[in-house]
Amino acid sequence: MSNPRNGDTKPPCLPRNGLVKIPTQPNGLGSASITKGTPAVKNRLCQPSSVPAILSPALAHRSDLPIPSLASPLSLATLASVSSPPSASLVGLNASEGSEQPSPERLPGSPSERQLAVDEKILNRLFWYFSACEKCVLAQVCKAWRRVLYQPKFWVGLTPVLHTKELYNILPGGEKEFVSLQGFAVRGFDGFCLVGVSDLDICEFIDNYPLSKKGVKSMSLKRSTITDAGLEVMLEQMQGVVRLELSGCNDFTEAGLWSSLNARITALSVSDCINVADDAIAAISQLLPNLTELNLQAYHVTDTALAYFTAKQGYTTHTLRLNSCWEITNHGVVNMVHSLPNLSVLSLSGCSKVTDDGVELVAENLRKLRSLDLSWCPRITDMALEYIACDLHKLEELVLDRCVRITDTGLSYLSTMSSLRSLYLRWCCQVQDFGLKHLLGMSSLRLLSLAGCPLLTTTGLSGLVQLQELEELELTNCPGATPELFKYFSQHLPCCMVIE
Repeated sequence: MSNPRNGDTKPPCLPRNGLVKIPTQPNGLGSASITKGTPAVKNRLCQPSSVPAILSPALAHRSDLPIPSLASPLSLATLASVSSPPSASLVGLNASEGSEQPSPERLPGSPSERQLAVDEKILNRLFWYFSACEKCVLAQVCKAWRRVLYQPKFWVGLTPVLHTKELYNILPGGEKEFVSLQGFAVRGFDGFCLVGVSDLDICEFIDNYPLSKKGVKSMSLKRSTITDAGLEVMLEQMQGVVRLELSGCNDFTEAGLWSSLNARITALSVSDCINVADDAIAAISQLLPNLTELNLQAYHVTDTALAYFTAKQGYTTHTLRLNSCWEITNHGVVNMVHSLPNLSVLSLSGCSKVTDDGVELVAENLRKLRSLDLSWCPRITDMALEYIACDLHKLEELVLDRCVRITDTGLSYLSTMSSLRSLYLRWCCQVQDFGLKHLLGMSSLRLLSLAGCPLLTTTGLSGLVQLQELEELELTNCPGATPELFKYFSQHLPCCMVIE
């Protein structure tokens, strides 16, 4: 258990997709994954924001919560050693209720220590210090622990990930039986990610999850065979869904979007769905007047689609991410900035036909932008950075990964931006030590990524110690980053997480 008094609340590095895998169980729930909703920071080697934090975000900075002092014979390791056997359920509730679990009388230690171990007031504070995966294990120690841990407050912001094979039990006769989802309902999960499911699987999920009709706010379908009919049934039955994600679903069509999208949806994400083109954007613009966020990865969307947005979306939509929309050009950017003037987050990542002129249009018309992603836009040059520095005075995050034509001159323009907190320059192959000198006066910088910049030397990088407010520095695949340099950073940037 991390001790927050020592400031050590950073979770361990986990797989980059942010998934926490829970072992396969015999209770019919199979294995399941739990992932945090939407990461705040992208593409990091160590992602605190994409996995459950040891401390609850709401309590991470609170000093008024007492930290239970456990005597040595009653240490957490001792208590955890009496947990259920490996075959016990880590996710479901019903199956584990029928299994034998240690009662307080069977716990080791004196009677007073045993009473301390099941004191709900103490446990309610203690369990904030563990990750979601650890909570699943700790819930098997005894019924008292599970009763505390299965309170919805311990699972806020987490999304269970269920694959098709995890949704069914195989009965002795070979028939399939849908698993019980009561354990998820008790913990109050209001969002799910279903992977590889069909129309029938979705209908079974709706019928078997007690909160599906009104209590589920967010649904994500990935690599699924959902059709137009399945999409229509899901959104008709699940009246609480306001956030919808469709990724790698190639069996629904644009006609399905026209027939199923509901005005209550405020956030929509569509990626790698081959049937999505301009007509899909027309359906979104006409049917979703309350849309606040749209994430779109579609190879066949053209400039025309960005003219479909109405004045209603122009007022409500604050986030637009167009990722790898290869057909979008500067003409599409013109349509976008006039249709959606209130954007605060914009991504044109992988929109390879957008040039400096397109960035100029963005800078002149979208003055409310706080986050701008131009990664993988090979036509962007230093001129685009001059437009950004001159007009986007509220910008806090700028992503320039793989903008291979950016040089030290461009960084000199950015050095004038007093609001910029996060700057990503991954694989900007022309950036040199002289360019880094321009960044040394940016006291607002909290995150700087220089991963894969081949021309940066140890001498140039060492100057970054002048950025005393820096909280994260990424130097992965950076030839100038030596073991000696990392040691130097640990001494002179003690509050900065340096990613090697």
